[in-house]
Amino acid sequence: MYAVPDQSGKFVVVTGANSGTGKEAARRLAEAGARVVLAVRTPAKGERARAEILAGHPRARLEVRRIDLADLASVAAFADGILADGTPLDLLVNNAGVMAPPARMTTADGFELQFGSNFLGPLALTVRLLPALLAAPAPRVTTMSSGTANFGRVDFDDLQYERRRYHPMLSYAQSKLADLMMARHLAELAADRDWPLRSTAAHPGYTKTNLQTAGASLGRGKPSRLHRLVSTLDFLPKQEVGPGTEPLLYAATSPDAAAGGYYGPGGTFGLVGPSTEARITRRALDRGANARLWDRAEALTGVRALGAER
Repeated sequence: MYAVPDQSGKFVVVTGANSGTGKEAARRLAEAGARVVLAVRTPAKGERARAEILAGHPRARLEVRRIDLADLASVAAFADGILADGTPLDLLVNNAGVMAPPARMTTADGFELQFGSNFLGPLALTVRLLPALLAAPAPRVTTMSSGTANFGRVDFDDLQYERRRYHPMLSYAQSKLADLMMARHLAELAADRDWPLRSTAAHPGYTKTNLQTAGASLGRGKPSRLHRLVSTLDFLPKQEVGPGTEPLLYAATSPDAAAGGYYGPGGTFGLVGPSTEARITRRALDRGANARLWDRAEALTGVRALGAER
């Protein structure tokens, strides 16, 4: 098991921390001494997760704050609250996501749900939190991608699936490729502007969480037939949330995790096993495409990275 280094004195935000990999990451970061904000869409679920973590770790420093990554006003309000605290932010874990709703849905701002929730919301949050991050001595941002990024395509002419026929998994793959491209470009920005920030990415392989069920329609409906089918494929290796969270924790806390690095399970098909450096699809190695996507995202969300020039 990966041993999270001492996090004493560090201030951390984990999105989607009420269940799955987010909850496990929050638990282990708090256990290592960090003060952790459980950033969740439904505060009641966040409070239940907080209580469960405290039951096993009574001294854990945890607080619940609301954020809806499918609503840019909520993202802005959450970020304003963090900035108002005046506390440097040592680590942002962009973990929350929604997976493959069977029909095309939209965010509060009219974006296709997966592209908006999985990519645009986290990018807007990251940019808005840059002042707090850059106030920390060695800040880090870790973004959860997915193995599906390997077959993702970013269609710059139709990012929102307005012209193409909507396909749940292809839309999901695009959003998770976009996450990987975001993490890579943030690392480039940090290097170019001499920021002390380290941006990394991870994927959980095939980890059994509620993303495939509640995530399919934000908890408001049944999972798609595709998810029900996948859940019956017993030949696919699967792992529990504990080991499935380790690549995320490694990317977020290991001194050996490189800027722009990507980490995932190193076992069968990259679905299970101990954390290792994951292969980065060539589409996320295209610096020009990464920068173009970042610029488009800033334009869509109305945020702008510190010192950015157009």
